[in-house]
Amino acid sequence: MGRTNVVASASLTRRTVLAGLTASALPRFATAQEVRWSSGSEKPRFVPPPGATDCHFHTYDKSYPVMKGATLLPEDALPEDYRALQRRIGTTRGVIIQPSTYGTDNRLQIASRQALGPENFRVVAVVPEDISDTDLRRLDEQGVRGVRFNLGFPGALTVDSLKSLAPRLANLGWHCQINMRPKQIEDNADLLASLPGGLVLDHLAQIPQPAGLESTPYKIIRGLLDRGKTWVKLSGPYVSSKQGAPDYADAGAVAAAYVKAAPERMVWGSDWPHPSEKERKPDDAHLLDLFAVWAGGEAVFKRVLVDNPAELYGFPKVVP
Repeated sequence: MGRTNVVASASLTRRTVLAGLTASALPRFATAQEVRWSSGSEKPRFVPPPGATDCHFHTYDKSYPVMKGATLLPEDALPEDYRALQRRIGTTRGVIIQPSTYGTDNRLQIASRQALGPENFRVVAVVPEDISDTDLRRLDEQGVRGVRFNLGFPGALTVDSLKSLAPRLANLGWHCQINMRPKQIEDNADLLASLPGGLVLDHLAQIPQPAGLESTPYKIIRGLLDRGKTWVKLSGPYVSSKQGAPDYADAGAVAAAYVKAAPERMVWGSDWPHPSEKERKPDDAHLLDLFAVWAGGEAVFKRVLVDNPAELYGFPKVVP
């Protein structure tokens, strides 16, 4: 599915970004295409390069049992629906994230990887704290490259689970993907700094607004970035934004600061089908365009979309 017909007039350029244009100021260039669980229908203005990776999305299917007590129960969002999103925004690789809905039953996300094409997709799972080494190795063979600690929701894993699981995941070359609320980041700053292996923070680490760059959680995450083992997902700006759609400018300022601090440890994700956004789904093409502006230049745009995911999730390098 590699996309090679890059449109020169829509390519990200340093001059465009430095001129201060927002994504909404640029001309459209492609035909419309509607996608389930995504507002809008236009293609992005910035064309992703070959190998561009969406590092955070979920699938849902009511034929799979949900975890007792699950609070997010979206309608079906199936692999074929996600394929339509790929066609619209131009990504070719992806990382499927186990949502809180299914607890430690990772069968749907693993089956979705098979349906979408295992060579171009990876999985971040949720596992029981006492999982055996044999089961971890089996998940590794099925394309799992990390475990999600979705600590803002009730679930199988807790903050204490990080202490026992992080060393075992590090030995596999996996990472701990962490979704914490701001107060949890403050309360567990020392623990996060002490964990072995890589850490990946969901959704801009949910930096609170309006404090943003002056907040204690941001300063903690910046300290972790400076240590060299922490990654941030440039995803879900609506999770923390107070200024809101369509541009999420306050969250965007945090994203741009992260990119400036550690472009080599940023990845981008759509968060499709946007399970937390129940009233109106975001426009995924516009979210990608916003990221292009946050990136600040074509080299970083490519690095975050292609090179960084290849390193973090073990995708083959894209040959120019």
